[in-house]
Amino acid sequence: MAPQEQFEIDRTRGQVFGEVAELYDATRPGYPKPLVREVLAYAALGESAALEVGAGTGKATVPFAAAGTPLVCIEPDERMAGVLRRNTAPYPHVRVEVGPFEDRRPSGSRSFGLLLAATSWHWLDPERRWDLAHGVLAPGGAIALFWNLQGVRDAEVHAALAEVDRRHGMANAPHGEPASSFGDVPGNWGAVPGSWPDAECRRDGRFTDLCAHRFRREHHWDTDRYVGHLASLSRYRVLPTEQRERLLSETARVLDAHGGGIAMDHLSDLFLARTR
Repeated sequence: MAPQEQFEIDRTRGQVFGEVAELYDATRPGYPKPLVREVLAYAALGESAALEVGAGTGKATVPFAAAGTPLVCIEPDERMAGVLRRNTAPYPHVRVEVGPFEDRRPSGSRSFGLLLAATSWHWLDPERRWDLAHGVLAPGGAIALFWNLQGVRDAEVHAALAEVDRRHGMANAPHGEPASSFGDVPGNWGAVPGSWPDAECRRDGRFTDLCAHRFRREHHWDTDRYVGHLASLSRYRVLPTEQRERLLSETARVLDAHGGGIAMDHLSDLFLARTR
């Protein structure tokens, strides 16, 4: 399949989150404060504003806004943007725009000191995303791309969930990897389409000072919250309703049989670069 055809499929998948915007907001994990501090220290914004693409309901927006960062947030789905506006209402320095980043009209000046993409970079057109990012960033402006991923701490739980997923043809679920499979190097994973951005960025050649960081936390989900989290994911949303409900129900039974939840290593991987 050609990259552009895959992008059109992914773009459609990326718009299913609005069906469950409130569930997405209630169950999706956020980002650790040390990650926010690392991004802001690297960007050294001064009086410059940041641009966030694919802001969703504000899982990353809120901690950056709380740190005083002026933000323009682009979110393609109006339903998600509605929750985003509510969550950022206490921060008058946040502006929300609805529409795809690829369709945004350039202002004619490269003015942003930072571009953020929190678990959203892989939804952008791979043939245009570096051009678009470079086009909005001021000289020396920073780009910060980050993702959350999880690894199951209990091998027995991981095996039981893997069997459920196998029966239903589910791949790349958040519980698809044991915690032991992740090392200490950021980006040593391939579950997200497009994978880690380092190689693409180096090929582009217009960015410098590339670096990466990994932030690790332990987290326990109770059954209801974890199943709700799964129900908010695009790979579950695109399943036929009956199949999705059976898969989630069987997943819940496994978790209830193992103490009513799941313990996971929660990793946040951060990639940073700046325009030359």
